[in-house]
Amino acid sequence: MSLLTGLIFLAAVFFAAILLLFKDDIKAIRERDPAATSHAEIVITYSGLHAMVFYRIAHVLLDMKIPFFPRYLSQFARWLTGIEIHPGASIGKGFFIDHGMGVVIGETAVIGDNVTLFQGVTLGGTGKERGKRHPTLGNDVVVGAGAKVLGNIVIGNNVIIGANAVVIREVPDNSTVVGVPGRIARKEGKRMPTGINLDHTSLPDPLQQALEKLQKEIDHIEGELKEYHDKK
Repeated sequence: MSLLTGLIFLAAVFFAAILLLFKDDIKAIRERDPAATSHAEIVITYSGLHAMVFYRIAHVLLDMKIPFFPRYLSQFARWLTGIEIHPGASIGKGFFIDHGMGVVIGETAVIGDNVTLFQGVTLGGTGKERGKRHPTLGNDVVVGAGAKVLGNIVIGNNVIIGANAVVIREVPDNSTVVGVPGRIARKEGKRMPTGINLDHTSLPDPLQQALEKLQKEIDHIEGELKEYHDKK
């Protein structure tokens, strides 16, 4: 067997292994990214998937109590992809990092199934405390570009966090969070539609809604005062 043939064989084995071991993550990318045209393109070009490959390996090595090397792998993946995932984090299936540059996932972060993170997202801590100090995300969560979720807080299932939001308090299921600091804007108290809604930009602003409601009340009071003075 020539060297070239051997390299082609190893590449084919590696490609097949990635397709098998990361089928849920690849499926998530195909479903949520309209730019993804084939499995081959995803395996070869998607930095989010590459970061997950390194993370999964590092996580297994960390569970085996192997020192140093898991952290080295995570830092190598950061250099290669621009995405930093601590090997101690816990990540479920169907995970998708879109674009990915600048994403940081801390050591004690816990992420459920079918979660989507956009570029610049941080799942971080708030200080030098030890123990559980990073957020827990439920299933079917979307975290918009540039958003920060900080501290040992729980983000429920079916939650959308808007772009550039800073979330430092717990968020219940079926909620939308926007702003700095993050404010909850419920969708009429109803469950979100089935499936993952990736629109994390055109979201309601609860502060603006409150101001508009206040303005309507002021206009109503002014109208009644004017009517009262006209009668006198």
